[in-house]
Amino acid sequence: MTARQRGWRVPAALMALSALPVLAGAARLVGLAGGPQLIPADARFTASPLPVVVHIVCAAVFALLGSLQFVGGFRRRRPGWHRASGRVLVAAGAGVALSALWLTLFFAPQPDSGPLLLVLRIAFGSALLATLGLGVAAIRRGDVAGHRAWMVRAYAIALGAATQVFTEGVGGAVLGDGPLALDASRGAAWAINLAVAEWVIRRPHASGESRSGTVALAGERS
Repeated sequence: MTARQRGWRVPAALMALSALPVLAGAARLVGLAGGPQLIPADARFTASPLPVVVHIVCAAVFALLGSLQFVGGFRRRRPGWHRASGRVLVAAGAGVALSALWLTLFFAPQPDSGPLLLVLRIAFGSALLATLGLGVAAIRRGDVAGHRAWMVRAYAIALGAATQVFTEGVGGAVLGDGPLALDASRGAAWAINLAVAEWVIRRPHASGESRSGTVALAGERS
């Protein structure tokens, strides 16, 4: 396997992780558009579909396009593409966060959830907005390493729904299917994602990549 091929392993894994929620979102859009109900209908969404549509579309863009940002060589070979797609990602990430907060605050809670999930969704929706803002602020002042770190954290938060597919299953088997147990299982997904994000940010090879990014940025500005 060549170095270039190895560089695509992480994006491929992230796309695979995102596949189930992206497909479920696509099925929800089909139902909301009047097509066949590929997944069970939800009266909360049919009554007010706009924030649901925004959330699904923005989450799919953020998950799939964001995975490509983990190909270091691709970023360095195509800095213009990286900048343009980064702007799209920030807009999509903001759409994910704002629509998630709207759905949390103004929609009835899902039947199997409790107050813990409400608090977690508000906290992590706000954290997604904050990390995106900090990532933009970092790159504007030329801090490539800081930009990378904040954007990795933002991606980890946004991918919480994908990891919840696994944590809900494990948590349900271990803790039961009560609202508190399920809420804790869902919260564990964000905790796991952020722990992995911090490992990615701090691993020894990350500093070398950041230095390469700084050289590329300097070349763009010269």
